[in-house]
Amino acid sequence: MEYRYLGRTGLKVSPLCLGTMNFGEFTDEATSFQIMDKAVEVGINFFDTADVYGGPNAPDMKKGYGISEEYIGRWLAQGSRREKIVLATKVYQPMEVGPNDKYLSAYRIRKACEDSLRRLQTDHIDLYQMHHIDRNTPWEEIWQAMELLVQQGKVLYVGSSNFAGWDIATAQSKAASRNFLGLVSEQSLYNLTARTIELEVIPACRHYGLGLVPYSPVGGGLLGGILQKVTDGRRSRPKVTERIEKFRPQLEAYEALCRDIGRQPADVALAWLLQNPVVTAPITGPRTVEQLTENLQAIDVTLSQETLDRLDEIWPGYGLGAPEAYAW
Repeated sequence: MEYRYLGRTGLKVSPLCLGTMNFGEFTDEATSFQIMDKAVEVGINFFDTADVYGGPNAPDMKKGYGISEEYIGRWLAQGSRREKIVLATKVYQPMEVGPNDKYLSAYRIRKACEDSLRRLQTDHIDLYQMHHIDRNTPWEEIWQAMELLVQQGKVLYVGSSNFAGWDIATAQSKAASRNFLGLVSEQSLYNLTARTIELEVIPACRHYGLGLVPYSPVGGGLLGGILQKVTDGRRSRPKVTERIEKFRPQLEAYEALCRDIGRQPADVALAWLLQNPVVTAPITGPRTVEQLTENLQAIDVTLSQETLDRLDEIWPGYGLGAPEAYAW
């Protein structure tokens, strides 16, 4: 497996990132352990989670939260595993019902980091990501809190998720004024059906040297050969049917193209992202070991320019991005 630098850093990660959002909610602990074992076996060293991952929301804001981190922690506790992975988690979402149990105050960041370290059973987080922008906390406060965690050795790198391009620019300008490395990665929704970040987020990542870590690379299953699956009787829930009908002409053209080039639709969706030089590693969220194994095939897929052009025709993007996309 060829590893990639995470943005402008010297840290190398696998071209696929193991997403663990399903751990605890859809995937039990034993299966989660099997998936993580398989990931390390095949060379995936980039693991992504969040403090809030693990189960359905509940009125008391507690049920299920933290389960994904706890699964990873118990897996790490089996020994000889921590230094084999680059471990990423997130902070921002509410974990309790108190006024300071959410967002990005220095108070919240410190407590959330300590809680994640405890659940993960480790003494450091390799990539600590802000799950969303906090418009009520000044960057001076956020960076001061993150700098302290770095100084203490509890966090190595800081990343963002769901940031706008101008959020990235603001964060980096404030970090530079403090002689701090700042953001090294951005985790965004990005796939053939959702290309909005091409306007400003990707140009910002390119300019500031952030590695892009796309989530939902197969569009929630839409790009995974969904028409065939529906024919087979799967994924026929009302919401899925509604999405299929919205994109049916494009899906028909897309799946026909995949058949023409002899590739599985999910592999094409992942390969399309992997051929973008700004992308470091798409996040895959397998519920089973079999799904993880299937995702690995995308690493060996190289799409021709003709295929890339055809994909742009089926799923139009934004060309050169901002401001060219809307100014001239």
